[in-house]
Amino acid sequence: MNGPIFYSAGHTDALKYATAALKQKGCTFSPEPNLSVTHLLLDVPSFDADGHLKNGGNLQELLSKLPQNVIVFGGNLQHLALKGYQTADFLQDNLYLAENAAITAHCALGFALQHLPITLLDCPVLVVGWGRIGKCLSALLKSIGAAVTVSVRKAADRAMLLALGYDAIDIESLDYGLARYRVIFNTAPEMVLPENAVQHCTADCLKIDLASSPGIAGSDVLWARGLPNREAPETSGQLICRTVLRHKEGVIL
Repeated sequence: MNGPIFYSAGHTDALKYATAALKQKGCTFSPEPNLSVTHLLLDVPSFDADGHLKNGGNLQELLSKLPQNVIVFGGNLQHLALKGYQTADFLQDNLYLAENAAITAHCALGFALQHLPITLLDCPVLVVGWGRIGKCLSALLKSIGAAVTVSVRKAADRAMLLALGYDAIDIESLDYGLARYRVIFNTAPEMVLPENAVQHCTADCLKIDLASSPGIAGSDVLWARGLPNREAPETSGQLICRTVLRHKEGVIL
């Protein structure tokens, strides 16, 4: 068979949508791993904390059924078994990361509204962190009329936030000021709001942690990791599809 042949070894709904979208674009998929496969498509991210594939499979066993020159697509591909293989790590791709942050922000907004008895119009909201997700989420919240404050460490970031029309506060100065916020989103992958800070929140404060590791202490925090696959798998799958096609065509951003 001429042309690239893909094999999808993932299990997430996002990857299922991505596979369907790639087929619609004319890509050929093998129903099983074999030596004719040219591109291996894994979940994004691809591995759990123990280094196992997200679908529960064994990477070494899978690779043994594929040619040595197979190209591996996925996320966080720093796996010892992939040494010597050509990989395309989407979590190192700037365009993928930016678009995924925008999807995450939209999902986070919907997730918050599912857990609130109010709208976010004029609602005092704190966003902790000014990375990709923090930027997208703050802009989205501001666009719907929320009263957005962004907490960052760098004075230069606070200055830029003020210039963009946001309220800004130093992370180190949060403690007692937390009582004014009805919703807190954390995007920083570190403990920025420990117990001694969180105790100043009001009882009805909705605390949502979007980071890869907990950043807000407390048993009432909603840790919302992996929202794109959970809340918008088709949109997430379309992004994976576009990224696969870009990498296949050699367009890396």
